[in-house]
Amino acid sequence: MMEESMNTTELFKGKTLMITGGTGSFGSTVLKHFLDSDLEEIRIFSRDEKKQDDMRHELQAKHPEHAGKVKFYIGDVRNIRSVEDAVQGVDYIFHAAALKQVPSCEFFPMEAVRTNIEGTDNVLHAAVAAGVKKIVCLSTDKAAYPINAMGISKAMMEKVIGANARVAAGKTTICCTRYGNVMCSRGSVIPLFIDQIKAGNPITITNPDMTRFLMNLDEAVDLVMFAFANGEPGDLFVQKSDASTIGDLAKAVQALFGDTGTRIIGTRHGEKLYETLMTNEECVRSQDMGNYYRVFLLTEET
Repeated sequence: MMEESMNTTELFKGKTLMITGGTGSFGSTVLKHFLDSDLEEIRIFSRDEKKQDDMRHELQAKHPEHAGKVKFYIGDVRNIRSVEDAVQGVDYIFHAAALKQVPSCEFFPMEAVRTNIEGTDNVLHAAVAAGVKKIVCLSTDKAAYPINAMGISKAMMEKVIGANARVAAGKTTICCTRYGNVMCSRGSVIPLFIDQIKAGNPITITNPDMTRFLMNLDEAVDLVMFAFANGEPGDLFVQKSDASTIGDLAKAVQALFGDTGTRIIGTRHGEKLYETLMTNEECVRSQDMGNYYRVFLLTEET
């Protein structure tokens, strides 16, 4: 792993990395990892100017020596022209822009289609046309045996990635990562639990028996970096992750921050009781790589 890390560091030297959805939890963690790297430029591409301005001011205050290498691009993956403008001169892309909240996608499924499916296709087409060398896309366990609009849109996103990877092979390497719930990311349940406890309120639990795969933000970045270092066109990388019931997770948070009681509110729209990281069909065409599985792209020959 050390040799692999050194090779990856060398690959980034003097290069330009773009992160779509870069003001989110993943983008912020990537910046923490790469600010003092040999990257020449990091481009943050997103549609929220307030979040970009907040990130810019935080960088200037806490990391003035590195803030100059971070450039901000206002745009939307739904608007291919804004993506085309942003990818000029980019070497690598981490594609994290997405609609991720299950209930909101359930109520507005076409919005999930426009961002997660069409938006991804826009990013990939613009990147290939601009000569981007490698793209790592971020998916979710909800794409495996999907039952909700968010998961279905992400499953289709993975198909779009595979189709573009075939066409672009030899010019741009496109691969994908899939992971479960990222702890303490924006919109995740742990910060909600903590806020409820601090307010003296009982924490709200959908279903204590519901299970979720858990990883932290640094592990999410490690997974993307592993995919970057090892990915071939169309590969899907999955981290071997621990699972927890929501009930046990709630007890763990209460043990740290205080027990204010619990209130069962029932499963939200579109939620699964049990998530799946890989399908049985994917297991058949996967390779065990230690902490990760590589799922190979189905080709015409297979």
